[in-house]
Amino acid sequence: MLLQLQVWAFWLLQEAEGGINFDPRSVWANMGVMAKCVVVVLFIMSAWSIGVMIDRLIAYNAARKQSRAFAPAVAGALREGKLDEAIKIADRFNKSHLAKVVVAGLQEFKAHQASSEIPGEEIEASRRALERAEAIVHAELKRGVSSLATIGSTAPFVGLFGTVVGIMNAFKSISTSKSTGLGAVAGGISEALITTAVGLFVAIPAVWMFNYFTNRIEAFDVEMGNSSSELIDYFLKRTQRIGATTTAATGRAV
Repeated sequence: MLLQLQVWAFWLLQEAEGGINFDPRSVWANMGVMAKCVVVVLFIMSAWSIGVMIDRLIAYNAARKQSRAFAPAVAGALREGKLDEAIKIADRFNKSHLAKVVVAGLQEFKAHQASSEIPGEEIEASRRALERAEAIVHAELKRGVSSLATIGSTAPFVGLFGTVVGIMNAFKSISTSKSTGLGAVAGGISEALITTAVGLFVAIPAVWMFNYFTNRIEAFDVEMGNSSSELIDYFLKRTQRIGATTTAATGRAV
């Protein structure tokens, strides 16, 4: 970082003296092979991060939109005790994170209703199914997001590597030309500044979007946890209601 600040200070000092005419095309043409490779690598990292950003934004917006439509629809079906209808509704909203979790619990609960297992095991099986579904959906939501953290943390160092290469080329030009004037070091300084700037250009948006996506994933996790808890409460109430009805019917028969 200190080396980068020194390079920027030197460049600004020479700019203030009016001795530099910056031309990106000529700078690229005069850049060394190593500096060009650094810039190409940084642009590949940038393209990857942009692709992840677009993919996650589309996925999260679709999940949010479908979940807002799914929640009231499935709640109405469950209030009427229509488990099959609730499962069909969840299948229609296949991009909703809530639907993916809820349908797992509903299917598990329905599968155990016809068995002879005691209610406690039935509820626990549904709870485990919901937990598994939450873990799977959480992994799906996080897909690609960790690469943004990697790009955000490594891109400045890749740019720093280009900075070091540019400074080395500047000193090499001084040694070759036997001159300490600006013309002897301008090419190397240009390489150093360009790679540093590109590294920061790649890293900053990646870090911003990583933090943004992390916050959204945490919000989705809270929503899935709340939905799972509410569904377990519904199963408990339904089981108790069915048990009470069965007991009352048995008492009347006796």
